[in-house]
Amino acid sequence: MNKISIIIPVLNEASTIVSLLQYLTENSLHANIAEIIIVDGGSTDNTLNIVNHFVQNSTNDCINFHLINSLKGRAKQMNAGSLIAKGEILYFLHADSYPPKNFDKLIINTVEKGHLAGCFKLKFDSNHWWLRLAGWFTQFNWKACRGGDQSQFITKTLFKEIGGYDETFTIYEDYILINELYKRNQFIVINHNIKTSTRRYKKHGIWKLQYHFWMIYIKKWLGASPENLYKYYQKHIT
Repeated sequence: MNKISIIIPVLNEASTIVSLLQYLTENSLHANIAEIIIVDGGSTDNTLNIVNHFVQNSTNDCINFHLINSLKGRAKQMNAGSLIAKGEILYFLHADSYPPKNFDKLIINTVEKGHLAGCFKLKFDSNHWWLRLAGWFTQFNWKACRGGDQSQFITKTLFKEIGGYDETFTIYEDYILINELYKRNQFIVINHNIKTSTRRYKKHGIWKLQYHFWMIYIKKWLGASPENLYKYYQKHIT
């Protein structure tokens, strides 16, 4: 039977992580979950204490929780989580994104039909017309509509074959992996919503942040190095 290892990279997520962990345990069949792995990249807030307290007091004895440390950077953190994962399917999830109810069954059924990697379509927790439109486009299996907020499931075998996330990319690592999956014709969009936070849009402004995301995409398309992409991100978004 296929089981899922959920891998969540975190950095200063004290305000969000418990809500997500509770949601995951309440909206999945525990028999389908090999473990939930939280990979901390050096949090300076109360994230570690909060996760430890949640794990120690959890009544979900059927789910194994692992909290591990890693060098900072989503690619490094997600790769670190994959190294200890016991499940046949890896599910990479951001700390502010909530997959649909019964996401575990949806993923397992999709893999058992021969689709080895994919994501859910996206819905933002906002009614702003642009964010609703952007989310609507993610239902289509177009590479340009992909992103890490949609989460990523992939079989462990295929993930190892690709070589995992490219750790030379501090940002954009999700799209690098997705690009490899499209080259192999191994990507599908499950037609159920994952709901993600608009906290970055609220912080920077919708149009400003969207502009900078487009610029990063264009810069990569024009051949920008991982270092230059990260410098742009640090200057305009961090």
